[in-house]
Amino acid sequence: MNPLPRQMTGVTSPLATSRGRFITLEGGEGAGKSTQARRLAERLRGAGYEVVTTREPGGSPGAEAIRHVLLSGAAKPLGAEAETMLFAAARADHLATTIRPALERGAWVICDRFADSTRVYQGSAGHVGQGLIAALESVTVGDTRPDLTLVLDLPVEEGLARAARRSAGGKTDRFESETLDFHRRLREGFRALVAAEPRRCALIDAGRDPLTVSNAIWDVVTDRLPPHRNGSTDIP
Repeated sequence: MNPLPRQMTGVTSPLATSRGRFITLEGGEGAGKSTQARRLAERLRGAGYEVVTTREPGGSPGAEAIRHVLLSGAAKPLGAEAETMLFAAARADHLATTIRPALERGAWVICDRFADSTRVYQGSAGHVGQGLIAALESVTVGDTRPDLTLVLDLPVEEGLARAARRSAGGKTDRFESETLDFHRRLREGFRALVAAEPRRCALIDAGRDPLTVSNAIWDVVTDRLPPHRNGSTDIP
């Protein structure tokens, strides 16, 4: 593994005055996105970088309020298109309040789910028209797109079993309670996303132990997003 260079204490890094990096983690239920987002943030902070961890839906006060409506299932009777618009509204507030300000000051942002989840959950698995999804994404996301998307992949049955253990007998959320066929379409949708956008996306085998998965993620991050000496944040 190639460690990121540590920023020197007391020296102004070129990254401090350039746009930060934006990394998203995607995948089906129980894939370990939250765990791996936390581990990646810890390693980046250990290398001397400011890191903001966040999630969707949520990540800002307005978006967290919408999160409750969405994951409780309260919006489900309104239909898949209405849910999609609620996700977009939450994302707009999240971007304006949390993500863009962090990137502008040079921080690395690690987000547990982002626009790709809408493409796959509401689009590939939920049958919402891609035209609507693309239009909403254009309005809300604009140019603030991830530099790198890590898609955590594992068999559907294993992911749902993990999610069930995590809830420990508690109530499942709006999407965990969907049919097995829905979750299979999710996995297919995420894998298709990686195949369609291999420059931005990387498929990570999430069926392994957490340390092995975090090491694989670190290898991808250090390979694809090395800090440039001139402060450039373009993916090489």
